[in-house]
Amino acid sequence: MFAIIERGGKQYRVSPGDVIEIEKLPADEGVEVELDRVLLTAQDEDVRLGTPYIEGARVRAQVLKHGRGKKIIVMKFKKRRNYRRKKGHRQPFTALKIKEIVV
Repeated sequence: MFAIIERGGKQYRVSPGDVIEIEKLPADEGVEVELDRVLLTAQDEDVRLGTPYIEGARVRAQVLKHGRGKKIIVMKFKKRRNYRRKKGHRQPFTALKIKEIVV
């Protein structure tokens, strides 16, 4: 069984037992959260597709940790103008362990 969920403008394919990193959630570590923006669920040959979300479908997950991703370097440069800017960015994330998919 798997589901497609939406969080933070991105879509994730999840199954029970998976560990995913999503946009940071305002929840403490160890707390169980429910994700209700389920776009699709599939179990064997039974596929349910939402318009845009499936009514009543939920994905239960446990918050494992919060962190920050790899650093991304952003450079600005204009030739012959002595203009150079270097910036770094680390996106915060929340790691979730998927417990179950409720349809």
